Amino acid sequence: MERGALRFTPAGLPALDMSLRHESQVDQLGTARKVSIELRARAIGPLTEPLLKAELGVDHGFEGFLGTARNGRGIVFHVQHFD
Repeated sequence: MERGALRFTPAGLPALDMSLRHESQVDQLGTARKVSIELRARAIGPLTEPLLKAELGVDHGFEGFLGTARNGRGIVFHVQHFD
């Protein structure tokens, strides 16, 4: 996980842009396949505080949903839960 600087939405809510990396190995038709992806992520509201304090470089669990980036290019993972 990499973090950007804390910012505020026009409505005054705290917002945090991040980059999340996932790596795992899955079985595909009997063959092990390495899966690796890095994607843009965003948290808005009270969740930003614990994310700012989270240790970088260690595994964390995230839940949320995928949405289109504001400019219509790419995907953003909207974080709704973090542990």
